[in-house]
Amino acid sequence: MPISTKSLSTSAKATATVPISFEQAYALCIEKARRNIKRLADEPKSGALAADGNYFSFHEPFFNIGNWTSSFHTGMALLAYETTGDRYFLMQSNRLGDWYRDKVTIHAMDTMHDLGFLYTLYSVATHKLTGDRSARTAGLKAAEELAKRFIARGGYIQAWGRMDDLKTDYAGLAIIDCMMNLPLLFWASGETGNRYFREIAIRHADTTLANFVRADASVYHAFRYDVATGAPAGGDNYCGHDIETHWARGTAWAIYGFALAHGHTKDARYLDAAKKIADKYLSLTGSEPIPVWDFRLGSDMPRMPDTSAAAVAACGFMELAKHDAAARKKWGKAADAALTALCTRKYLDTDIETPGLVRLAQVGDGVIKAPRRYKAKNVYTSWGDYYLMEALAKKLKGVKGYW
Repeated sequence: MPISTKSLSTSAKATATVPISFEQAYALCIEKARRNIKRLADEPKSGALAADGNYFSFHEPFFNIGNWTSSFHTGMALLAYETTGDRYFLMQSNRLGDWYRDKVTIHAMDTMHDLGFLYTLYSVATHKLTGDRSARTAGLKAAEELAKRFIARGGYIQAWGRMDDLKTDYAGLAIIDCMMNLPLLFWASGETGNRYFREIAIRHADTTLANFVRADASVYHAFRYDVATGAPAGGDNYCGHDIETHWARGTAWAIYGFALAHGHTKDARYLDAAKKIADKYLSLTGSEPIPVWDFRLGSDMPRMPDTSAAAVAACGFMELAKHDAAARKKWGKAADAALTALCTRKYLDTDIETPGLVRLAQVGDGVIKAPRRYKAKNVYTSWGDYYLMEALAKKLKGVKGYW
C-alpha cells in the first residue's frame, strides 16, 4: 500500500520556511518514485531536469550519448523497494533491464564516463538487493566500457565524447563528477577479482587529487591533459561560472567521491582531501545550508541557490561521518542542517502530481563568452531528488547505499 502523504497537502497556514518532517519528506519521495518509475519504464529516456518539474517532457533518448540521468529515477525506486519491501518498485525497474543491457552492448560506443552513475544505481543496486545475475552481467559490462575510457599516459578517465574521435573538444578532458563513477570500478574488481578495475580507479583518483583540488581546497570543474603525452594542461569549465571559479555541485561531488574512494581503499589521503574540501564548503555556506551555485560569482551576478549541491553534500557529510570518528558529530550536524533546509516548502514540492521533488537546483545556461563562462537557471533535477532520498533513507532507514 502507498504511504499516505495526506498530511503534506497544501495548507493556508503553511509557509515556505516551516520544516516538513524527515519522515513526511521520505514518504513523499516514495510516492513520487512510485509514479516516476512506471513512467520511465513506459517510455525510457533520460528524465534529467525540468523548469516546471515535469522530467518526462525532457526530450533526450535513453541511448543518447549524453544520457547520464535515467538511473536517478531507478535509484529512487530501488531505495523505495529496499525500505518498504513493495515489489511494485522492483517490477517496474526490472522492465528496463533490456534497455540497460543494450546501452552497453549494441550502443556501447555511444556511452561516456557516467556509466558509473547509470549502472551503480541500476544494475549494481539491483544485484546487491536481489542477487539478479543478469543485472550483475550488465554492471560488469558497463565497468568494462568505463575502463576503456582510461588514458594510461595521463592516468585519468576521459569524461565525454566517443573514444575513437580524437578531434572532439572532449579529447583529453576529465571532470570532477567522475569521482562518483569510480565505485562501479571498485565493485567490478570485487566481483571479478580483476585488480585492473581497482587500479585504474585509484589512478584516476590520484590524478584528480593532484590536479583538480587547488591549494585553498576549492575545486576545478574540469581539467585538460595533453592528448599526445598525457601531461597536465590546465583547468577548464563546463558547469561552473568560469574556469577559476568554484562550482558548488562540483565541490559536493568531490566531497562524496573522495570519501567513497577512502571507503573502498582506506587511503588516508582521500579522507583528508574530502575533509578539507568539506571544510571549505562549510566555510562558504556559513549559516545557510543551501549553497550559492558558484562560490566565486561577481558582485553583479545573482546569488542563486543550488539545492542539488546541498543534497549531494549531505550524502558526502554522511559518508565522512562513517570514516572520521573524531569529527563524526560535526559531519552529522552538517548533513542534518542541509536536510532540514531542503525539507521545507521553499524547496520541496509536495504536489504529488509534479514529478520533480526539489526546486531551485541550478544548471549552466549557455555560454556568455569564451572560455565557456556560464550563468545559471532554476530547475528541478533528478539527481537532486535522488540524493535527497538517499540521505533520508540512510538517516531514517539505515540503508548502506549502493556506491
